[in-house]
Amino acid sequence: MRAMILAAGRGERMRPLTDTMPKPLLCVAGKPLITWHLEKLARAGFKHVVINHAWLGDRIESALGDGSQWGLSIRYSAEGTALETAGGIATALPLLGEEPFLVINGDIWCDWEVSRATQAADLIKQRRSLGWLLLVNNPPHHPEGDFALTDQGHVTLTGSNPLTFSGVGVYDPQLFNGIKPAVPAKLAPLLRQEMTGQRILGEHHQGIWIDVGTPERLMELDQMVRATR
Repeated sequence: MRAMILAAGRGERMRPLTDTMPKPLLCVAGKPLITWHLEKLARAGFKHVVINHAWLGDRIESALGDGSQWGLSIRYSAEGTALETAGGIATALPLLGEEPFLVINGDIWCDWEVSRATQAADLIKQRRSLGWLLLVNNPPHHPEGDFALTDQGHVTLTGSNPLTFSGVGVYDPQLFNGIKPAVPAKLAPLLRQEMTGQRILGEHHQGIWIDVGTPERLMELDQMVRATR
């Protein structure tokens, strides 16, 4: 199974830190945030990782190289300007193969075990779905949530207990059939369209999840990780 880390965002909310440094290379407990993702993927047995980039992307490639230091093979999908999530994934599809693949936002921190992505991929095939989303409790900065989850494991547009999309998902390549490569496209409208046909599955994760979107949250995460190491 292959994995993709989304790392093309400009990181506007992180400025001025991201004026000279791509957001994935900002450090948590002395280590770039994206490195934590790579180490976790390697421990889970992943071998092939795709990373997209745009802003200061050459610095990402210089820092990570071919991935061999983690026992990984890293390939890059360079974007002249950021293509949004669906556009970035669609552009990288030739590197991701024909089977369901894992996608992780590069600017999150989550204790979900990425090895379980293979189970999500199997579930997608068994239930003839197109995607699987990891949902989490709504954080203070996003109290309204994004989607809901039924008892049968379908992600829906509305429900009595809205949850937030974590930025972790497993997708069948066919989900992106209607998205042209190298053209900006958002993921949420694509997911909403397929939810109406019950073709998006999900799971509620109640562990640690942090959207590392601001300098304040980066500092809080850094302190948390240092305190628990």
